[in-house]
Amino acid sequence: MPIPDYGVLVGTATAKLDSNEAMKKVPKGSPHYMILIEAAGMKYRIAANVKSDTKPPDLQFYLNDNYKHPILDAAGKLAEGFNAIPNGGANTAALDYIRGNLFDFKDLQILPATANGSNNDLNDIFNVWVEKALATSGTLIYAFGSKWEPEKAPDEYFDFTPGQGIHDIHMNQGNTGSFAKDNGVYTDGGLFIHFPDEGRWVAMFLKFQSQVVHTSDDNADPITTLTLPEGDTDVRIFAALVNPGRDDAGHEAVYLLNTTDKAISLDGWAIADKQKKKEMLKGTIPAGATITHTLNGKTAQLSNEGGIITLLNKDGLKISGVSYTKDQASLEGKVITF
Repeated sequence: MPIPDYGVLVGTATAKLDSNEAMKKVPKGSPHYMILIEAAGMKYRIAANVKSDTKPPDLQFYLNDNYKHPILDAAGKLAEGFNAIPNGGANTAALDYIRGNLFDFKDLQILPATANGSNNDLNDIFNVWVEKALATSGTLIYAFGSKWEPEKAPDEYFDFTPGQGIHDIHMNQGNTGSFAKDNGVYTDGGLFIHFPDEGRWVAMFLKFQSQVVHTSDDNADPITTLTLPEGDTDVRIFAALVNPGRDDAGHEAVYLLNTTDKAISLDGWAIADKQKKKEMLKGTIPAGATITHTLNGKTAQLSNEGGIITLLNKDGLKISGVSYTKDQASLEGKVITF
């Protein structure tokens, strides 16, 4: 069962407490980075995990300080306040780390909540961007996660009434044990910060090391019965011709690269688009070589409005995934590289 009351809180940051400050104020709490948000005349608290309750305790973290992804088109249309997304999917602002191709899992870093030195732990990195948001007029924070309802008592950390906010600001699938109840597709958490004066979005995604990166499409439970064959993860999408500059049907193309020194069979593999439409592949990609697959125009299609492209192996597991924006797709006859 996915996390309850999933959605996006959009508002202006007015105060913050790093996890050390928050623990001093409420010693019984668990380590979270806290942000006070004002939105549509209401106050909310964002509670972002910076440490896991299970081992290993340090989280995996992704930061992009100039993020580009078609999900931003949907996010940018949301109103201030909490926006519920009860039936999230590919055409909404709902996040899914795996199915949405939001980032490459290889780019995740393992970071502690606190460490000696500067800019080397989650508190430091959150401070950089939240303090910038606090100091920059017009900046909005977008927090994806699970909303908790208004409480009778004032908020313990920022003393506003009624206490309310959003948590589970992290990947919410691939869990085992007691946390398996939180698994769900298109219910992942995360933080976006939009600096309109710079035309820039900052994206921050969090994952527990215990969470599995291949999950089932029906309930996002971990897939543990299949092992990726050697070499599978070394085939990647490195470019695409999204907008051929003529009738797209039968002319869009996806470029694949084999980074290994062995040939890899693509029989039974598939390319999938944003709508999960699949086009089957066949043949072999030679060692260290690239191939161009021209889509037939009847199955997987590359929208000029922005989209995602996913490479699946014969077991249906995601091997490589990329995204492109509407601006990138507007360039007719130009190959987009990833």
